[in-house]
Amino acid sequence: MHIVYRAENLFDAHLVKDALEADGIPAFIAGEYLTGAVGQLPAMDYMAVMVPESSLAIANGIVGEVEARLSEARQAIVDDDLPDDPLTVPC
Repeated sequence: MHIVYRAENLFDAHLVKDALEADGIPAFIAGEYLTGAVGQLPAMDYMAVMVPESSLAIANGIVGEVEARLSEARQAIVDDDLPDDPLTVPC
């Protein structure tokens, strides 16, 4: 098994894993259950998405696409000038 993605959080790890599995690539999240053990410490660099060596080349392309979409979504949140309060909606 080879690491194709180091996740910042569990959500990102599952997004990548699901995208890989949607294309028929078996994927495994290493360290998925370690986040509960760290308690108050920041859970950084514990999770990695892994694939078999035979799927490595295809998986790298898929991971690149997912990373690009995640980056776009994060930038859209930063660029959004709407208030954080969901009850405050501009009319």
